[in-house]
Amino acid sequence: MKHLVIVESPTKARTISRFLGKEYDIKFSMGHVIDLPKSKLGIDIKDNFAPQYEIIEDKKKLISELKAAAKNATSILLATDPDREGEAISANIQEILSENKVAKSKFKRIVFHEITEHAIKEALEHPRDVDQNLVGAQIARRVLDRLVGYQLSPVLWKKVRRGLSAGRVQSVALRLLVEREREIEKFGKEPYFTMHVALTNKKHETEFELIEINGEKLEVKKTFNLYDGDYTISKTTIDDEKKAAAIVSALKSRSFTVADVAMRKSKRSPYPPFTTSTLQQQAAQRFGLPGKRTMSLAQKLYEEGYITYHRTDSVIMSQTAIVQIRDFVQKQYGSEYIPQAPRSYFTKQKNAQEAHEAIRPTKINHFADRVKADLGDAYARLYDLIWRRAVAAQMSDAMIESTTVLVDTNKHSDTVYRLKASGSVLLFDGFLKLTPQALEDTRLPKFITGEALSLVDARADAHETTPPPRYNDASLIKTLEEKEIGRPSTYASIISTITDRGYVERAERKFLPTAVGIAVNDFLVKNFSTIDDIPFTASMEDELDAIANGTKDWKSMMRDFYKPFEKTIADVEDAERVKIPVEMTDQDCPQCGKGKLVVRTGKFGKFFSCSTFPDCNFTKPFVEETNVLCPKDGGRVIIKKTRKGRKFYGCSNYPNCDFAAWKLEDIKTGGVAKKKVTKKRKSASKSSH
Repeated sequence: MKHLVIVESPTKARTISRFLGKEYDIKFSMGHVIDLPKSKLGIDIKDNFAPQYEIIEDKKKLISELKAAAKNATSILLATDPDREGEAISANIQEILSENKVAKSKFKRIVFHEITEHAIKEALEHPRDVDQNLVGAQIARRVLDRLVGYQLSPVLWKKVRRGLSAGRVQSVALRLLVEREREIEKFGKEPYFTMHVALTNKKHETEFELIEINGEKLEVKKTFNLYDGDYTISKTTIDDEKKAAAIVSALKSRSFTVADVAMRKSKRSPYPPFTTSTLQQQAAQRFGLPGKRTMSLAQKLYEEGYITYHRTDSVIMSQTAIVQIRDFVQKQYGSEYIPQAPRSYFTKQKNAQEAHEAIRPTKINHFADRVKADLGDAYARLYDLIWRRAVAAQMSDAMIESTTVLVDTNKHSDTVYRLKASGSVLLFDGFLKLTPQALEDTRLPKFITGEALSLVDARADAHETTPPPRYNDASLIKTLEEKEIGRPSTYASIISTITDRGYVERAERKFLPTAVGIAVNDFLVKNFSTIDDIPFTASMEDELDAIANGTKDWKSMMRDFYKPFEKTIADVEDAERVKIPVEMTDQDCPQCGKGKLVVRTGKFGKFFSCSTFPDCNFTKPFVEETNVLCPKDGGRVIIKKTRKGRKFYGCSNYPNCDFAAWKLEDIKTGGVAKKKVTKKRKSASKSSH
């Protein structure tokens, strides 16, 4: 007789098998085995919102195998992932196998946050029952999202365009992007000038910036209230070119004296180890990875036993891990690189699952080169990021010496100008030993209070206030977390959903809402303002957490939500239909000759069509120009898309010329890794022509 262990994936099953003996039979479910039907709502609203689950068609054979294995098993250990989804999968498997007359007493749930021998054996010693509170929270989220998606989407079909769909959290994420785009459009750029003076003490030349005139600071701050919070800009009060030129002229006629030299030492502490959110943010910033790709790489690293569970909002590390890291740092770098006492971190995220750990390597002596040899370069880069962050989190502070030098003009004049130069020097690298790119020295020459400095040159630099930046993967994930929209494990799917639906597109790693996305957003905001808003979405997440904690019943929560939602759906039947705006051109339609060509947005992106549609059905592909010539053959460089929808720049003479680049500025500067891009994206280029 054997103990049956059920996990989700074959990779996880293979890794666990290294630590368990022959008395264990390890099977996998390949994720969920049941789901709501795709062709209908699948929720019995009258029967307390009971979900009408069906066995997934391609899982029927697998379930038969599980039933056969369960029949003769001494015990059945449900070892799915340690979160709500994993708990629900375990509950569903238990229910299905129980129908085959398998005794309920045979089932036990085991949980581990890393796939190591110690963690597996520890879990086997502490089995428990399936947590019905976590299962209820997962059911509630699934039912809630199904109700919103399946009842809002038909409304969009009627009022905006066929084939559209909506989701509870995705719609709010889309609103963030649309609101930001409008905030950028209406932002009034204001000119301002900064004055810079190059001074020398006969040994070294240093650039100073003008900061005060007669004791009044030039820098002012201005705050704008945006949809997602405040945005503050800094500018100077010098907003006129003539005034700036007059100040520069005056500075050129003055003498300069060092008024003060201030030096202070400060420390810089390491960041806590990664959570799901911060890992996705850093992977986006460092490697340009979308959240979905980051989570895919992390999933494999977890299943292969290299890192702890990657869906977590906790920054806590186990004492065993902390001891291992501190011992490693002491042996590798010396005792001065570890603080006297271990560092403790506390999770700021509300309702964080403190039973989980932060994302860290399972073994500190597993380095990136081992992962590279085992899994490949992409996995190794992400692992190295995780490894360095976890180790640095237990290292000493970096010590920095900052210097500020203030210089005044002749005080006997009617107008006194004060200038400033700042510098910093790294005295002790501490945790920055693992992240040397994080700080660069700006060393100033030695200045003495009262010494005279000689003028080299003075100038005024023109600037404009910058609008709030467009969101990228990192900033959108950060905002989703701060505003409690979704949960860490859902950020990647939120972003991929609104991208895949064509509501937004990426340009230079930043999100731009499309005409379709703007139309959908405006309709939802106008007619479902209570649902498509940050406070509502955040409050729903609080209720889902309350269900997981056992303090709220999911069915009562659903009743509270559905009654007003149902009324709104009915009211919207009389709403006006939304027209998706088109971009007019001056080109005559070559088919009918009556209409002009317009740019429309369809399921597969932009295309040209006749303005008289449906009377004329002419269409042709839309090609985005860049006004840049191909450095390889002089052809026009145009914007294309890979099969996965990512934008790149390629030659219009393809296939005769296979030049391609990810960034437009790379083409302009000539710094293009031609072979790397061309080889990897050759098939993608073909699909774009």
